[in-house]
Amino acid sequence: MFKTRKDTLFVILAGIFITNAVTAELIGGKLIQVGPYVMSIGILPWPIVFVTTDLINEYFGQKGVRKLSIITACLIAYCFFILYFAIKIPSAKGISSVTDEQFFAVFGQSMWIIIGSITAFMVSQIIDVSIFHFFKNKTGEKMIWLRSTGSTVISQFFDSFIVLGIAFWLTGKMSTEVFITSAFTGYFVKLIIAIGLTPLIYLGHALIEKYIHAKDDAENKNLNSE
Repeated sequence: MFKTRKDTLFVILAGIFITNAVTAELIGGKLIQVGPYVMSIGILPWPIVFVTTDLINEYFGQKGVRKLSIITACLIAYCFFILYFAIKIPSAKGISSVTDEQFFAVFGQSMWIIIGSITAFMVSQIIDVSIFHFFKNKTGEKMIWLRSTGSTVISQFFDSFIVLGIAFWLTGKMSTEVFITSAFTGYFVKLIIAIGLTPLIYLGHALIEKYIHAKDDAENKNLNSE
């Protein structure tokens, strides 16, 4: 079905990337308490998006990430489009275990949250891929941690402020003070997780290199044995 192992790898990474990005957007309307501060629960799947973004960046370049980001943004919009009609269609009274009110409370995110989520996603991905390749051009194949963590540190700063700014601050649901503290809280949580996941980047590189070159190694062994 796929011509090379690299084709298979892209499909796997793209699947992980899209699944976690869409999930993060769907659950992003729920705010949780972190000590005295507030942040979106949608932050939880983003560390996996960080890791897959960096791996796709590494093996498929800027074009690969940008195309995948556009596809993912369209799929996020599609999910909200389907949810809009799912909310409008009434549930079966007395039969459905989920009422219209309960369904709306979970999935009835406002248009501003949708706009904020997609905008923040696209902006942060463009910034991430640009910074990643800036560091890679400077360091070559060395210092993987620098380009991975460095791109995340900067791109997620914008992501944290854009999504909350559009969805909650501009709509008057958050005061300026709460908006700033919440954005910084979410940003620092993502930053801590991103730094903690740095070993996974190296593990991912090792596994991918082994997977991609496994066939070549086997062929070389056969040739040597002959």
